[in-house]
This record gives sequence, structure tokens and C-alpha cells, in this order.
Amino acid sequence: MTGMPPKYVSTTNACKLCAPLGASLAFKGVEGAVPFLHGSQGCATYMRRYIISHFNEPIDIASSALGEKNAIFGGGPNLKLGLTNVIKKYHPTLIGIATTCLTETIGDDVGRFLHEYAREVNDPSLLPAIVRVSTPSYSGTHMDGFHGAVTALIDTLAEAGPQNDTVTVLPGLVSPADLRHLREIMADFGLNPVLLPDYSDTLDGPALSSYQNIPAGGTTIAEIKKSGAGRAAIAFGRTLVDYADGSALLHKRFGLPRHCLGLPMGIRETDAFLDVLTALSGCDAMPAKYSAERGRLIDAMVDGHKYLSGKRAVLYGEEDLVVGLAAFLSEIGVVPVLCASGGKSGHLTEAIKAVTDGLLLETPAVREGTDFFEIAEEATGLAPDLIIGHSKGYPLARKLGIPLIRLGFPIHDRMGGQRILHLGYRGAQRLFDEIVNAIIDQKQSASPVGYSYM
Repeated sequence: MTGMPPKYVSTTNACKLCAPLGASLAFKGVEGAVPFLHGSQGCATYMRRYIISHFNEPIDIASSALGEKNAIFGGGPNLKLGLTNVIKKYHPTLIGIATTCLTETIGDDVGRFLHEYAREVNDPSLLPAIVRVSTPSYSGTHMDGFHGAVTALIDTLAEAGPQNDTVTVLPGLVSPADLRHLREIMADFGLNPVLLPDYSDTLDGPALSSYQNIPAGGTTIAEIKKSGAGRAAIAFGRTLVDYADGSALLHKRFGLPRHCLGLPMGIRETDAFLDVLTALSGCDAMPAKYSAERGRLIDAMVDGHKYLSGKRAVLYGEEDLVVGLAAFLSEIGVVPVLCASGGKSGHLTEAIKAVTDGLLLETPAVREGTDFFEIAEEATGLAPDLIIGHSKGYPLARKLGIPLIRLGFPIHDRMGGQRILHLGYRGAQRLFDEIVNAIIDQKQSASPVGYSYM
């Protein structure tokens, strides 16, 4: 029938990861926490391998290790035994439980199991905090799992009380380098941030002489509890929906002023973030340090404009990272001809329009819920000059013979994915230089004689 949407066939090389993987990353950003998957052992093994490849750090993810009989009779006994083993071996302050497709499909009542477990243990007061989140991969991406876990942490732990001086910042899935930079920015404004989550140490720590079952670092439970009585909440994400946004929960339950911003990438989005910090801090203007960084970035844009003007780029990855990239590229003269994501928030198109308003002659093609087969089919006819996204775009970049600028998660074929700075004027400066140099390198390589002087 005409007018009917095409029938879904299959996903070929997905442009997303599974929801419990995202939840595990979020739980790793809490001090003393152990992520725990209620599902089969294979899920936890796959996720550990995937995360280790990006961060180059060991990571433990516990599992209830369900087998065939549990799919019939339920996974309650395995969940309880697994919790007991984790508590004995790791002595965690928090266990973050994420469900998998298997346990969601068979309908395990995790809330009831946990209630029974607390009643069955000898001394419930000795139990760590337990936070659970529903994360079947068939109903979302790794970002849905990530935001769901953050919201569950706030829902379970945040408390009301006399107002304190904290500002809760929910940055989303950014790099450890970004988290450290955000903490630096907040300190320079004289603000006391609660970053949730903060895996800047737990997933990017120093070399140690002995293995730690639980790496040091992360947002403390006390800080999460205080978030309910803080001064304000800031969330990065133009495609966030309220039910998966912890700042919306803090606003609704505790009345915190809420600031929902885009990822601070490039001039305009970073300006918006620093304007909020200026207002919260009571400063007359941003610190001179950041005015200077902003000025150097603009100077670099002028210097490099001749190399980038009119270049065409394909962007893919997490929805809000794609939005941030589109905002930044539009400022430096690069045209984002295709903005693609495996996410299905329903807000990607409007977010791209908002951040590119006044900077592009026409709105880029936007594709939600897409995969790399569809991205490759469309990109081939768009004649892009570069591709920007994580490592899974390498085959397409190689096929088209154009540079791949690696950003986001996962980066599996280069060192330092966890140390890439994306945010703030400083992150934009780093990304600008990388893009310009990639274009110059491509031009040099294609020249029959080459050249060594700009």
C-alpha cells in the first residue's frame, strides 16, 4: 500500500550498543560500586571485553549467570546467590543491578527478589545500597541504559534536606578527560559539583602495584544523597526525554532549578553552559582563563577556515554527541550532510535544526534508528570529505578513501579513546586542529608531488 512505512527486515552492523552495557558504565562511576547483570554469563563477558577495549582498564561486571533451567523456572535463586558472592568478595558500597533481554522476557520480578533477599539475610543493615534498572536491549540503546541507571541512582538515593551548595551535573556518556575538565571548569567558577556519574578515575586510573577489586574514585553515595538538596541540576542532552533524565526527577521531586543544555561543544553550546555557571556563581563574567581559550579558538577558526570551508561530513554515534558535533562543524564551515544514530528518541531532527540554525543553508539529512548498512548506502552518494564517529565507521571511511575522525564510544583501533577531550573551548580547539590536519594530510597524500609548507 502506498504511504505505508517500509517493513522492518533486520539490522546490519548496528549503530548502537546494548542497554545493560550503558547501565554498567554509569554504575562504574559510583564510588565502591559493582555493576551486576541479571542474565546470562555471556552478556557480562561481552560487555567486559567491549569496555576494556576502549578504556584499556580492567573491569569487573558480576552476573547471575542464568542457564537454560532458569529461563523456565526463573532467576531468583541465581540473583540472590550472586549478590551474596559479590558482597563477600568485593565488599561494595553499592551494587547496580541491570536486567538483560533474557530476564525481562521471562518476566523476573527483580523487586520482589530483592525484597525477599533483604528479609532472608542475617543482618540487612550490613547490605550495601542496591539500585536496579530495567534495561532490555530490545527496547533501547546503551544510552537508554546509561541514562536509566543515572535516573535510578537519583530515584533510590537522593534525599531532601536543608539546601547545600552542590550543583549536580549529569554529563552523559563523555570521556574521563571530559569529566576532569568539567570538574576544573566548575572549580574555576567557585562551584561545588556533583558529577553523576564520574568514572574519570575508575575507568582511567594510574598504574598500581596490586590489583584493586574496586578501583578508587567515583561519585560517593553521600554526594548522590545530597543532590536532592542542592542548588541546581545541569543535564547535557538535547535529545533527553524526561523519564530518562535525572535532572527532571530532581526538579519534580525536590524542586531543584533545572538547566537542560546541549553538550558544550564549540562556541555557542559552550557559551550557553558557561552562561549558566556565571549565573549560578554570581560572577559578573566568565573567568579570564576561559575568555582567553575562547579567543584562541576563534583565532584558530579564522586561520583554518580556508581548509574547511564547504567540506562535507558524515556524523554518527550517540544522538547527543551527533548534535554537539553538528553544532561545532556548522560554526567552522564544515557542512554535516548526514547525521545518523541508532537511537530513537524522536528528538534528533529538531535538535539538529536548533543547533545549526543560522549557520547552514539547509538542514542536514537526519537518520534515527539506523544502522551502518543504511549509513553506508546513503553516505556513498553524498560525496563526503570526512567521517566523524567511533571505530565502527572505519570500514566505510576506508571504502570511500576519506579520513575518519575518531570520537565517542567505542574506539577499538586506536590508543587513548578515554583521553579524548571533546568539551569546552579547549576540547573544540583540539578537535578543530585534528580535523584541519586530517584534511591537509588527505590533500598531501592525494598530490602527485606533495608539499611540506602550508
